[in-house]
Amino acid sequence: MCFPFKKVQLRSYEVGLLFRDGEFCGLVDPGHHRFFDPFNRNRLQIVSQRDPELVHEQLDLIVRSGALNGRAVVLDLQDHQRGLVWIDGRFSQLLTPGIHVYWTGQRHVRTEVVDARTVCLQHPDVRTIVTSPMAQHVLELATVARERVGLLYVDGEYRESLGPGVHAFWRGLAEVQVVEVDLREAILDITGQDLMTADKVTLRINATVTYRVTDARRAVTLTEDLRQTLYREAQLVLRAAVGTRELDLFLSEKNAVSQQLSEDLKTRADQFGLAITSVGIRDVILPGEMKELMNRVTEAKKAAEANLIARREETAAMRSQANTARLLAENPTLMRLRELETLERIAAAGKLNIILGENAARDKSLADRVVSLL
Repeated sequence: MCFPFKKVQLRSYEVGLLFRDGEFCGLVDPGHHRFFDPFNRNRLQIVSQRDPELVHEQLDLIVRSGALNGRAVVLDLQDHQRGLVWIDGRFSQLLTPGIHVYWTGQRHVRTEVVDARTVCLQHPDVRTIVTSPMAQHVLELATVARERVGLLYVDGEYRESLGPGVHAFWRGLAEVQVVEVDLREAILDITGQDLMTADKVTLRINATVTYRVTDARRAVTLTEDLRQTLYREAQLVLRAAVGTRELDLFLSEKNAVSQQLSEDLKTRADQFGLAITSVGIRDVILPGEMKELMNRVTEAKKAAEANLIARREETAAMRSQANTARLLAENPTLMRLRELETLERIAAAGKLNIILGENAARDKSLADRVVSLL
């Protein structure tokens, strides 16, 4: 038995979607309702407005009917558009192309439509947006670290430089690539370079290059491998500096060689967007036989210097003695004082015994002179 009347009660936060023979007829407001439906042609679907988004398989029919005007926010997003939704002042969802409906009766809903053809999402609330559950399906994220710069390429073409922070890009509209470049100062070691001097002596040299990137786009665009390119250029300028000098000149002018290396390498590195801070020769390793020979030369030089110093000191001492003897000969009184000083030192050392031989005993003048001295 089929009852021709049907009773329905809708709460204050509920809305009814009325369909007749599968076609949408309109909305049913909260309250008590009776429907005359003897042939069971009507179907009432009750939805809660506390869930702001209306999801329905016939949403397009509901929107076209105009029944939602003034009661819901309707977004019909095209392929190049994306939607941002805030509910009660909090970010809620990212919307992809299609029809989206949000009830406005129970919750405060704010929507924003953005043009995704700009590729990059630039929004004051980007940090909040990228943390939403839908973000990983709609956005591609790239993080540029501190002291670095990100080069944005869209479909292989350079677009702009990105500063440190999180950057979001819309998926599906273009191929996006962010190349991160470190702007901090870096050190490149040039090790184990076997180079020949102008006088045919082979040296093994280790050098150090300190550099930083000044033009990130040129550094990435003009070179496939930045460090490898700088390494090769440093090898060339080092070979040129060593090959034009003889060994002795090279060893005596290492600072000048480092200065020349820095100037030559700066000219070449500037073409690749680099600034050279310093270039230094860290180690110079000689062949075994050359090292032994130079050690002998150094030893002979030091021995000759020591001999020269000894001769100078000896000459100075003899010159001093000659001056003293001349001074004593010209001043008898001074000679007398020197004799008394000598006897005083001898007497202070201990008991003084004077023994005169037979010849001294016969020579009264010698005894008298000794006594007079005492």
